[in-house]
Amino acid sequence: MRVLLDTNIIIHREASKVYNEDIGLLFKWLDKTKSEKIVHPLTIEELSGHKDESVVKTMKIKIDNYQELRTISDDDEKIEYIRQYDKTQNDNIDTSIVKELYNKRVDYIISEDRGIHRKAKYLEIDSKVFTINTYLEKVNAEYPDLANYNVLSVKKEYFGNIDIADPFFDSFKLDYKEFEKWFMSKSDKTSYICNTDKGIGAFLYLKVEDSGSESYHDITPKFETKKRLKIGTFKVTSGGYKLGERFLKVIFDNALINKVEEIYVTIFDNTSEQNRLTKLLQDWGFKHHGIKSTGNGHEQVYVRNFNPQINTKRPKQTYPYVSRRNKIFLVPIYPDYHTELLPDSVLNNESPADFIENQPHRNAIQKVYISRSYERNVNIGDLIVFYRTGGYHRSVTTTVAVVDRVFNDIKDEKQFIELCRKRSVFNDKELAKHWNYKRANARWVPPFIVYFNYIHSFPKRLNLAKLIELGIIADVHSAPRGFLPISLDRFNTILKESKADESYFID
Repeated sequence: MRVLLDTNIIIHREASKVYNEDIGLLFKWLDKTKSEKIVHPLTIEELSGHKDESVVKTMKIKIDNYQELRTISDDDEKIEYIRQYDKTQNDNIDTSIVKELYNKRVDYIISEDRGIHRKAKYLEIDSKVFTINTYLEKVNAEYPDLANYNVLSVKKEYFGNIDIADPFFDSFKLDYKEFEKWFMSKSDKTSYICNTDKGIGAFLYLKVEDSGSESYHDITPKFETKKRLKIGTFKVTSGGYKLGERFLKVIFDNALINKVEEIYVTIFDNTSEQNRLTKLLQDWGFKHHGIKSTGNGHEQVYVRNFNPQINTKRPKQTYPYVSRRNKIFLVPIYPDYHTELLPDSVLNNESPADFIENQPHRNAIQKVYISRSYERNVNIGDLIVFYRTGGYHRSVTTTVAVVDRVFNDIKDEKQFIELCRKRSVFNDKELAKHWNYKRANARWVPPFIVYFNYIHSFPKRLNLAKLIELGIIADVHSAPRGFLPISLDRFNTILKESKADESYFID
């Protein structure tokens, strides 16, 4: 594979200071997969004018480790159209980099620049443009035999039991002068942590605040009086495992339990790691509020309104709240895949230890469901009740989710695999089998894909016998085989009988 590396990736790799702790893992994978590490001539030119002299000096020595593009492809009408909106030299360089992928001179681009990703989407080549994290997800899925970076489950832990000397905390010590003193003062407080075989991979500390007793004098614009959940410390370095989403679920669950009106976080915006966190938060509904002035400088303040509301067109923006008023489907899932895809919905006869979150799809809030259902009228915002198959007594309803995206017109096997691989329980070979299942049949219809956001696991499970007794399903022959529509009344019955937390559902 020929992988074109954007300027920011080279800087992360060669600068004297580590800007992104996943960069070493990225380059290990590039070497493992025998990928050519390509740089654009404009990247070399850009680096020569970098403000950090150590970067320039180091790059002059190390540039031979990369393969420079020797020829540059021509602009066509689409590229010229993009260029007319380029306002800066950096914008122009981004267009030139994307152009080489568009013209098939390279196979992939890795970049942390949102502008490059935006332009690639316009050119319909965004499936081949990755951030560091999404590229790690890709190779973990494509080369499972080469993956040896095991991620353990998220757990609660006292500060006093965590090793502050772990290199994971070095960036905090650089950014916050009083970090060690603050950390030690929290010895009896609990945090959320994820350990890997290489040390700490993720860390989260949350604090519930009553604005009547909190001072927000250093935040501009001033906060209104509200009950808030503060994301005090949040960092994820374990690339390729979607731990960021796993920790976001923890954040939203805490916000719901504590009935807060708002969630907020303050972030320095001087590293790609923090920029990546900002992008993740924005994807899930956080908006820029203002700045916080401290002795360490200015931090950006991001806020998430957590009052019950829904955005049926963009469910992530108001997650975990969903509407009961959209269509509702009862959807089957085989036992072999159920808890692998939905580890929070582990059954009593399953061992949680068998479902430690060491795969991206287990950690992700957003997951993939593949279907050949005759019912394909599934839309964003519709609700799914998952039904774990198993017979009259062992089939049970376990989970409710919301549809985030639907892909009905998939052009070929390659696109199908690319759309599924990051969030599916299946590897590439298994996905290929799903695409080609009964392909020789004259009536063959390709499967469709549903991206869904996991919402809630039912405390009590209703088996097929109970569903028939309640009138949810007519008889054993009417059990769902695809997307089975159910009425709002039947859905409400499932929620009531399952003892579900109904605070997720907005009328």
